Amino acid sequence: MTVHNEARRDRHDIGEEGLDPLHGRKLRIGIISPYSFEIPGGVQFHIRDFAQELIARGHTVEVLAPGRRTRDMPLWVHTNDSSFSLPYNGSVAQLSYFGFVGMRTRMWVRQGHFDIVHLHEPEAPSLSHKPLAMLRHPPFIGTFHAAFDRYPLALRVFERYLHRYMSSLSQAIFVSPASQTTAQRYLPQGIETHIIPNGINRAEFFHAAPRRQWEGTHDAPTIGFLGRMGEPRKGFPVFVQAALRILEHYPKARFLCVGDGQSEGRKTIATLDAGGSLSRHVEFLGRISDEDKARFYRSLSVYVAPQTGGESFGIVLTEAMAAGCAVVASDLEAFSMVSDGGSAAKLFSNADPDRCAQAVCSLLADESKRKRLQQAGRERSREYDWHAVADKVLAVYARALS
Repeated sequence: MTVHNEARRDRHDIGEEGLDPLHGRKLRIGIISPYSFEIPGGVQFHIRDFAQELIARGHTVEVLAPGRRTRDMPLWVHTNDSSFSLPYNGSVAQLSYFGFVGMRTRMWVRQGHFDIVHLHEPEAPSLSHKPLAMLRHPPFIGTFHAAFDRYPLALRVFERYLHRYMSSLSQAIFVSPASQTTAQRYLPQGIETHIIPNGINRAEFFHAAPRRQWEGTHDAPTIGFLGRMGEPRKGFPVFVQAALRILEHYPKARFLCVGDGQSEGRKTIATLDAGGSLSRHVEFLGRISDEDKARFYRSLSVYVAPQTGGESFGIVLTEAMAAGCAVVASDLEAFSMVSDGGSAAKLFSNADPDRCAQAVCSLLADESKRKRLQQAGRERSREYDWHAVADKVLAVYARALS
């Protein structure tokens, strides 16, 4: 099947005009992000891409986020010029909570005259929590992204408080069963809940052209990593240890690393590679554009997702699968769900570099197995296309408005 025909079949499956649960009604939608758009992150990308899908369908969308504006922000993104850093779920988040933040956020909601206000991570101490105190408001939809390996003490302490404030929500969306397990501890009874995954612009990855300098060969494969290398839960040390073992079988292999934390990445390699041979095979590409990210996946022999925990979904898996890249991933619950129990990605025991290396080498050694996995990934990625995901979210909006 050609790329053109498969892309057209994908469109047919979901419907050229979508399911349109609103029956032609165009909404004015306010979306509030808990995290600053100045620093890239999964929730911010989710909000941006979903807003673009809604606008393409004729809805009016405005987004409010902490922090300051940057040149690349769309005009429909508003900021409050206030943010602070807080360690959150193994990362550092840019939030906004104190002073006049609550008053300004609630004023933004009132002045927006929205039909729907969509709050992302309303449990977090940031902007998306502030409207919950409003007595009169449009329907509030909450989307919960976070999943924790251990339920945080802060959430336990404020569980009763959150239980009371979350009653303002009309509907709750979880991006995965893992995020549902976390959020249901502080959500009150009676709120209608839905599991709707994160979305991707599948066509951008599906149609991406490989970049010659990133492509591998049978003897010199390219194995990729994407994530913050200084953040332990992203699993870069596991990737490094697996790379050392892969080099024993493929001495010409190259390891391409995308994301922030190059200095931490080099320190990790220096610590784990006593012989110093690996550094000659590793290339740090830094932070790349969305277009280059799609080409990155498309060019690789194998993409490795070695995350060790704290993942509620696994957007990198869906992107790589859509690009037709063979994926090797740790067997986290979220990654197993995204890959349909391992049918669309090869899973290895979490935090086990030996098993990771074995999984990669087995795919490199068997081209037919790798191609079957690539095809399964492409098929699985259909379920995460924004056209399909947005239909499900709009159906939730319709229920809230009814």
